[in-house]
Amino acid sequence: MNKILKRAFLPSLMAASVAGASLVPAQPASADEYILQDTAIGAGAGILSGAIRGRGSVLNNAVKGAAAGAAVNAVHGTRKQPQNRVYRNIGQDVGVGAAAGAATGTILRGNTRNAAGDAIDGAAAGAAINILTNGKRR
Repeated sequence: MNKILKRAFLPSLMAASVAGASLVPAQPASADEYILQDTAIGAGAGILSGAIRGRGSVLNNAVKGAAAGAAVNAVHGTRKQPQNRVYRNIGQDVGVGAAAGAATGTILRGNTRNAAGDAIDGAAAGAAINILTNGKRR
């Protein structure tokens, strides 16, 4: 019985996996083309905010800012109306950046000792993204 199952299902499983692997790269990329820009702006803002506050290492602040930038970009891409995807919302960017900064800081340190400071760093990254991109996409 084991040979019968192998002969029956293995060829179809192989064909399905080959077809799926060959079709995946043909699909358009769903990632936003501005993700690197937003991540870099967020990392820079995180470093600057951490330096102003005098807290954390440069690397941790850059990681928190980059995560906030990626989160701002990801949330911005989920907006339904095309005109809303063109124009950014400063409140949304700051809020998402603050939440992502606090979550990333908690993950990096393993405690919530300075969650408010991490949220400030993330909010600064979200605000910097909104300001430096003039509130809209090119």
